[in-house]
Amino acid sequence: MKSICAVRGVAASGIKERKYGLALIRASGTAAGVFTSNKVRAAPVEVMVDRMRRGTLDAIVVNSGCANAYTGERGYRDAVEMCAVAAGSLDLDPESVGVASTGVIGRYLDLPLIRDQCGRVAPLLARSGDAEDAAARAIMTTDTFPKHALVETESFAVGGITKGSGMIAPNMGTMLAFIYTDAEVEAPVLQDILRQAARRSFNRVVVDGDTSTNDVALCTATGAAGRVDRDELARAVEAVCRDLAVQIARDGEGATKLLAVTVRGAADEDAAAAVARTIVASPLVKTAIYGEDPNWGRVVAAAGRAGVEFDPYAVSLSVGEGAGRTPLVLRGEIVADLSKAKAAMHGDTVAFDLDLAAGEGKATAWGCDLTEKYVEINGKYTT
Repeated sequence: MKSICAVRGVAASGIKERKYGLALIRASGTAAGVFTSNKVRAAPVEVMVDRMRRGTLDAIVVNSGCANAYTGERGYRDAVEMCAVAAGSLDLDPESVGVASTGVIGRYLDLPLIRDQCGRVAPLLARSGDAEDAAARAIMTTDTFPKHALVETESFAVGGITKGSGMIAPNMGTMLAFIYTDAEVEAPVLQDILRQAARRSFNRVVVDGDTSTNDVALCTATGAAGRVDRDELARAVEAVCRDLAVQIARDGEGATKLLAVTVRGAADEDAAAAVARTIVASPLVKTAIYGEDPNWGRVVAAAGRAGVEFDPYAVSLSVGEGAGRTPLVLRGEIVADLSKAKAAMHGDTVAFDLDLAAGEGKATAWGCDLTEKYVEINGKYTT
């Protein structure tokens, strides 16, 4: 097992039929959630904002193919009914079931299909690698691979699955993520841990600059492992979220390269994150990455519009990783060897390191290149 079913107390399964999928994950415990900042929030998000006030969940039902977003009162009723359908198939209290949806905006749920799929998936729930993979595949839309992450310590485990490929510019995290731990932790503490983890992971991924209507990350703690050190748990949850976030960036719609930008020497972590996010979101940077064009001036220009104070002629910039890192600017002086810089942009990962020389803040953000395939995918998304 490589993710959620390695966590004690978690069972899952799913089904994918053409573009319509459904996943069920059963796990009882304290729960926390973070949600989209888009004003146009999908019905399942509205339902979950209400339900998470109780701080517990017994299961989650997720459908793909229909976002149930911009569907008004009917959409809200349908999301509540979707919880009830899942609860009936699992013999649970409907109020204890969480819900999430992903897919096309402005379409109503096909409740008969969801009822049928729930009835078929519920008997398949299991604690196995195949079961967790079925759940991860069920929630995919334009994703090209299922996304899993797992951290295991001597005393507890944290596992997660996610989906996300396009409409990625997190103001939480533009995706669906379901994270589980067998640690025992109170809901308010878990909420703080998840919020911080999302800020340092999902909130630092940009594929295309659009913030989804359906963003949700939910974390459930089953308590089967007993009490654990809070800081150790926080590090594990953050590591799982970061792993999932990087997978989303690497799987950006039409992407051929992962873009990683580390900004250091900022006034604080938030300032560093703002600069890093601005760079990975820049269409000019993204297209240069695709073309393996060492047009590093675009990186510096993007940094300059991030709303962060620094001296442009004090910065240092390099491309590449480890021993292969190639300096481009050194304390404001151009030192670029363009042939070496171009060579550093080969392969499936391109990394920039930017030192602002303005403080001790550091952060990394992730994105991907921008290709013709992105336009092809999204130009025909509903047809």
